[in-house]
Amino acid sequence: MVRTAAGADNLHVRWRVITTATARILALLTLIGRKAGDAVLPNACVFCNVRCRQERPPICDECHHELPWIRDACRVCGIPVAAQLPRGVHCAACQLDAPPFTFAIAPLVYAFPVDAAIKAMKFRRKLFYVPAFAHLLDESLRRIPADVDALLPVPLHWRRHAMRGFNQAAELCRPIRRMMQLPLVTNVVRTRATPFQSGLTATQRQRNLQAAFAVRGTVNARHVLIVDDVITTGETCRCLANVLLDGGVEKVSVLAVARALPD
Repeated sequence: MVRTAAGADNLHVRWRVITTATARILALLTLIGRKAGDAVLPNACVFCNVRCRQERPPICDECHHELPWIRDACRVCGIPVAAQLPRGVHCAACQLDAPPFTFAIAPLVYAFPVDAAIKAMKFRRKLFYVPAFAHLLDESLRRIPADVDALLPVPLHWRRHAMRGFNQAAELCRPIRRMMQLPLVTNVVRTRATPFQSGLTATQRQRNLQAAFAVRGTVNARHVLIVDDVITTGETCRCLANVLLDGGVEKVSVLAVARALPD
């Protein structure tokens, strides 16, 4: 059967009408689904619960502005300083005892509401803070040198991982890995189930972490970026950096959401 030009045109018109109608129905269903999901899980600020615009990260403008941002920091350990230090000059602590890592970056002071949010994420399984923290790290990621070629979330001992159900550093590392397009170091383990670091002095932390980490095999990276939620005294990062350097890594650096002020 030979189809006439008019018949072909009519078929094309009918097909276009069907396609347009289908597209409109799909768009309506998408909108309904979005509204329903928004009602169940509204895009509210994770800090004050004020509703945010749908396309924005889950932090409102006012909270973003009021967070305890670190304006000036030591370029090595990331500790907040009163004024920007000249290039090549580090804080007094780093001059007295330079850490084994090349640099540490943390955009926020470990103070309210950041400290409460990190504790809620870590100890109460409030993992909805992870996208917010990843957004807060966005500017810091732009300062990471191009030679960083692998990420290492601070390992948890398997017992604590089993009890908690997740590793908060690994959860933070997921969006960072997507943004930076870098591989993970997966063969560094925590060999001892050390007590919690919170509440310990710097000396106690150092003793607590002795021989706590080990490299299984070879780390196929030259500059590893350690990822953690908070840098307190920096002892965990020091221990991990030493283990990595002993394992053949050339440089180690650190990225965290927050940096605790010295006692």
